[in-house]
Amino acid sequence: MTAPTSPSPAASANAALYELTVRTLEGQPLPLSTYRGKVLLFVNTASECGYTPQYEGLEKLHQRFKARGVVVIGVPSNDFGGQEPGSAASIATFCKTRYGVSFPLLEKLKTSGPEAAPLYKLLAAKHGPPKWNFHKYLVGKDGQVRKAFGSGVEPESPELISAIEDALK
Repeated sequence: MTAPTSPSPAASANAALYELTVRTLEGQPLPLSTYRGKVLLFVNTASECGYTPQYEGLEKLHQRFKARGVVVIGVPSNDFGGQEPGSAASIATFCKTRYGVSFPLLEKLKTSGPEAAPLYKLLAAKHGPPKWNFHKYLVGKDGQVRKAFGSGVEPESPELISAIEDALK
């Protein structure tokens, strides 16, 4: 009898993302396995940041690519400059009324430092932690983080669009 083989590191990382369950802004559990086989764009967001107008571009990106299996996921965070001080209800109202956000929003999470949420520890493992609000992580259909984009990369930038198109192949 042979010993069972352990999964490859890539398979382990893949499994790790899909094994996580996060909570929506409304407090409902959301297993990330729901998104298996989709391209994901995780963005740590803040309502009082100079980059906050990126919500508009993120919503356009969401509308443009959702039928092709791309999911934008906003992750409110108060980690940088205290720029997301609001409650879940105030964040939801702000995003919906100001920017018409229809993509999923998660509960407010720590995105950096020793207390970073497990999701962000996984996202940052290969590409480093976010340095500011509206940092973006692109996850391929296989559950692997393909690339990270700094806050200054606009949602509709050719660089990000090209990376999404590549991830969809």
